This record gives sequence, C-alpha cells and structure tokens, in this order.
Amino acid sequence: MLQTSPTETALVEAPPKPILQLVGVRKTFGGFTAVEGIDLDVRAGEFLTIVGPSGSGKTTLLRMLAGMDTPSEGNITLHGELINDVPPNRRPTCLVFQSLALFPHKSVGENIAFPLKVKGVDAAARKARALELMRVVRLPESYFDKNVMKCSGGERQRVALARAFAYDPEVLFFDEPLSALDYKLKKALEKELKDLHRETGKTFIYITHSLEEAMVMSDRIGVMRAGRLVQVGTPEEIYGAPVDRFVCEFVGEVNTIKVGRGTDGVWSGRDVPGTFQVAPPRNGVATDEAFIVVRPEFMRFLGPGDTADNRLEGTVYNEYSLGSRIQYQVRVETKGAGEKVMLVELSRARALAPSADPHVTLGWDAADAFTLEG
Repeated sequence: MLQTSPTETALVEAPPKPILQLVGVRKTFGGFTAVEGIDLDVRAGEFLTIVGPSGSGKTTLLRMLAGMDTPSEGNITLHGELINDVPPNRRPTCLVFQSLALFPHKSVGENIAFPLKVKGVDAAARKARALELMRVVRLPESYFDKNVMKCSGGERQRVALARAFAYDPEVLFFDEPLSALDYKLKKALEKELKDLHRETGKTFIYITHSLEEAMVMSDRIGVMRAGRLVQVGTPEEIYGAPVDRFVCEFVGEVNTIKVGRGTDGVWSGRDVPGTFQVAPPRNGVATDEAFIVVRPEFMRFLGPGDTADNRLEGTVYNEYSLGSRIQYQVRVETKGAGEKVMLVELSRARALAPSADPHVTLGWDAADAFTLEG
C-alpha cells in the first residue's frame, strides 16, 4: 500500500495563495483614521463583498485596493508583489464606479471599446471584442451605435460592466454600482453579476451597504465597523455565527434577550421573566451575563401540548406581509416598565389563524439560538 509523506500531504492540503493580500493596512486623513489595521487575504476567483454602515471605511479601503489612495501604514500585495505606490493604470484591476463614469457623447460600442482604443487595438478588432462583450452582458448588438445616454439605467450598468471587462482585469472592484436602481432591476442585476462572476472566473470585490446584495452574490462577506474588519466569512457564517452583537444586528433582524446566570447555574431573564436554556457564549470565556439571540424565522407560536426549550408569553401587536412570509410583532412584558418587541416570521402556510384573543405563547429551541457575551 502506497504511503503519503507528511510533505506530500501538506502540499495537497495547502490552501491556494491569495491574489490580493492586505497586512496591517491603515489610512489616516489628518487626525482622522478611516481604516485601521486591516488584515485580509482575497482568494483568486472569489466574490468578496465588504459591507458596513456609512462611514465605516468601505470606500476608503476600496480606493486603496484600486490604487486611488495610498495606505498610511501597512502593505498591499498582488501576487506577492508590493503595489502600495502602483497607480491604477498600471494594475491589472478595474473599478466600476457608482456613477458609472460613462462618456455621455459616445455610443454604447465606443464606451465599451474605449480601453481597447487606449491600448492601440485596431478598429475592427475593437468592434469585434465590444460586440462579444455586449453578448456577455446581454445587450443587443443593435445597441452598438446607440448613444449611451438613451439607454435605461440597467442598460448603462451593463455598458459599464462590459467596458470593465474590456480592460481584461484580473480583479474587478465595484463601488455600490446598484444603489441608484429600482428594486426589481437591482434584483435582476444581482443575479446577472453573480452569473458573470461564475462565467468569467474573475475576482470580484464589491462594496455595498446592502446586506441583501451581499448575501445573494458573495462567496465571502467582510463586515466593517469604525474602520476595522469585524468579521470575514461565508454568508452562512456571517448570518448564523456572528462574532458580536454589532454583526448580529447588522446582518438581519434579531430578537435579543439579556440573561444572567445564577449561583445554581440556571440562566434567567434580566429584562423579561423566565428561565432559559442557554448555550455557552461564542465570543467569550465563561460569563455570567449574556444575550440570547434568536432570528425571527426560528421563533414559533405554541399551541396546547406544543413543546419548546424556551418560551415567552406575549400579545400580537401587528403583522406585516413579506410576500411568501408573514412577520408578526409581539409585545412581551418586561420586568421593569414597558414592553419588549419580539419578531416571529412564518411562511404563509404556517401563518397564525385569526383570533379574537391576541395573547400568544412564543417558543424556540436552544439549538436554533446562539449566545453572545453580555
């Protein structure tokens, strides 16, 4: 029987080298720090999305990656080569701006072929390549001579994408390119971008404040807060295993219940009455204060005889139609004055039957919740 040496095993299991690598990257403007201590490996061919609230440093980070700003500290490497001071036009990258930056006086074809013209490609080859890229981004060939300003918003987005591909970059950067579009068009282009990523095999780095966009399109998501990358992971990891309460609340609606552990080891609610089954906090060592976090889709209404690891009594206050789902707002009395709002989200098939009595019992299982350090 053939034996595999430790060296051979290491070679087989070694992860691919990153195409882009950031080590200790920091950017300051006077006394203001926009990006602080970013360490990040970007894998070749992946779709990485950076999300975060306004002012979190997303665009500053993108500008440094694209060569439009220089890091104040730290290093950015491409294929292992330092590119801190390499200008944008000397990098195998391309940035698709939020404003698209198309030439308003040129046709669709001229806009797409512009990078090829700069490279000195002859007219016939430019046109052939532009038509090929128009097919890639699903623009009719008849649009080649159409003035770009006579195109719809979605069509102009496709022109900007085709022009970016004309540069034949290894890495494409996107600065919130879909933010100005209506909802239906945005959803269509999200899917098309994901398809284009798969078809071209390029590395995409995408900036957005929309978690929904990030969840739909990305292989991995990085969450930024106050200039720092708080967490990087797959959409499933970011949604289901957030490292702290900020990430947890940023990436979707949640129910949080503050709990404390008594001397008998039993966890009881600090803000709502009752005792609860609580898993050890993910983001800390043993603690006596924590937050139970439950996504609305893991909450359910309990009827007579129904069981659940945890339960709360409350009153249905309102309901919201979400298409195939219905979300209920339930008010739960707190230990102090006032009420705590809890959300329950059910498919229409499991919707709550109309009742003259709005009083309900909420339930969830310990395995469907997670705990964060208080």
